[in-house]
Amino acid sequence: MPLAELIQGGKLLIAVAADIEARAVIAATPMHAPDPLPQWQLIPLTATTDLVITGVGKAPAAGAVARVLNASHKLVLSTGIAGTYGHLPLLATIAATHSILADEGVATPTGFDDLTALGFAPSPHGLHIPTDPRALEALRPHCTHTGPIATVSTCSGTDTLARAVSTRTGALAEAMEGAAVALVAERLSVPFAELRVISNTTGDRPNQTWRMREALSTLTSVIGSVLKGV
Repeated sequence: MPLAELIQGGKLLIAVAADIEARAVIAATPMHAPDPLPQWQLIPLTATTDLVITGVGKAPAAGAVARVLNASHKLVLSTGIAGTYGHLPLLATIAATHSILADEGVATPTGFDDLTALGFAPSPHGLHIPTDPRALEALRPHCTHTGPIATVSTCSGTDTLARAVSTRTGALAEAMEGAAVALVAERLSVPFAELRVISNTTGDRPNQTWRMREALSTLTSVIGSVLKGV
């Protein structure tokens, strides 16, 4: 299904965390970026697309999207850059099959007990919130990969943490907002999707490889491609 059919009669809401991601998205449109860019406010991009800059992390992402989401929005797309657990190359583009609340729970001497295991599942799907299948179908042609993306509060700056989160969740990459946005969209009965560009490796911080500038340029290209179908 093309995105245009999914949002027919309404709008796409794009949620990004940081100014650099917002400017990369805006660069895919004819719009001139305001300076400074406002957070937690709707920024109209086109007749069928709005943007919101949430700030970094789960709480700002959930709060901002809940604040601006309205009846005109037929799809919420969380997008930006992400780190790979080693399964994806730098500058790969990935559409999430699931967005995972990866570190919500309790660390114990015998392992990690997540919220679902503790009896506090945040969603009917537990911590693995699925992408709307129609949105995933529409995004698939624009991405090099699909798969689970972890949403973390603490990024994996050690090999130990990267292995633990990747093994526990099955995620291919990590970011800091997607599943929080997914939870808001699910609660408000709005379809959700997540699309990321791999900007860096995870693991021991001194050994990480980063290609931030190229990743942001790739984000502009892929969002431009997506928006042609809206």
